[in-house]
Amino acid sequence: MKKKVVYIISDIDKALAFEWIAKGLRSKFELSFILIGNEGSELSAFLRQHQILYHEVNDVKYSTTIRKWMALFFLLRSIKPDVVHTHLWRANVLGLTASWILRIRQRVFTRHHATTHYKEYPSGRKWDLLCNFLATDIIAISKSIEEILVKWDGANSNKIKLIRHGFDFTYFSSFQEQKVSELYKKYNLTVENYPIIGVISRYVEWKGIQFIIPAFKRLRDHFPNAKLLLANANGEYGNRIKDQLRELPADSFQEIPFEKDLVSLYRLFNVFVHVPIDPYAEAFGQTYVEPLIVGVPSVFTLSGIAREFVRHKENAWVVDFQNSAQIEEGIRTIISQTDLREALIRNGKSAVQRFSINEYLGQLENLYLNG
Repeated sequence: MKKKVVYIISDIDKALAFEWIAKGLRSKFELSFILIGNEGSELSAFLRQHQILYHEVNDVKYSTTIRKWMALFFLLRSIKPDVVHTHLWRANVLGLTASWILRIRQRVFTRHHATTHYKEYPSGRKWDLLCNFLATDIIAISKSIEEILVKWDGANSNKIKLIRHGFDFTYFSSFQEQKVSELYKKYNLTVENYPIIGVISRYVEWKGIQFIIPAFKRLRDHFPNAKLLLANANGEYGNRIKDQLRELPADSFQEIPFEKDLVSLYRLFNVFVHVPIDPYAEAFGQTYVEPLIVGVPSVFTLSGIAREFVRHKENAWVVDFQNSAQIEEGIRTIISQTDLREALIRNGKSAVQRFSINEYLGQLENLYLNG
């Protein structure tokens, strides 16, 4: 008899990772999802299309936290799962408390955030401690998160399982030139735009975009037709970023609030840049892995998962934290040195093979069966 596994996820619209999980685990478990947040998400449409059972606890019908908790409680009591696995803040707090009261045997949550509750939102610390206590298993998605859980939070190390994110390499290799061309036109790119510098980061201070823009400004002294593409261009640090962008020619950059065709988007970039501001800023950092899968040479700081596998001049160009001059130097060197660029592409693709979706799903399966 298959174990019943319920995923509780909050505040997600589209997420490739959960699509891959749903497809990969549906044959192994009696799998269902509870989605907290806006009704009619991309994820709910995917689950419906693939005939995977899901429930929505939406913010309109269940307008208060108490109502959401009660709805979740009764859903779980009806389903009677063997395993509950929660993702993201509201799902963690609501799902773990309801599961604990119902005495659901295995209560798992994945820690997706790093030090934000130590720096930006200290009131969240109490909820981290509560979730650490209520869970039977805590998934650390990188060694950085494992270290934060043990050394900063004081979490029980016996609960912690190091399971790094996995990626479907087939998905990233299956692109269509026509779709790439369509994005090329959509974002006002021309044959004169070279190099195209890509950034995929929300507008939050710890992502370090404020150090990329001055680097790009200097880069244009050498490459006057360079263009900066900023994807996921929204967030609470937006005013600061927009002030910096006003110092650039209007046709030298493009803000992209959201682009769901990541496969094609990455193929627009000549160089990718991701530079969080300290070693613990990123929990994992999917944008350390994705551009290397695709074959985009990249400039990185070492935060999150990058601390475990990124090597300077071997599979990426590594710069110091909060250093615009080094970012500009890295971009310019990659563009100017063909041999280096080709080596970074080749070695980058090799380095990320460890993050396969099959390895990830196998570790989850083992946790649910033997936890």
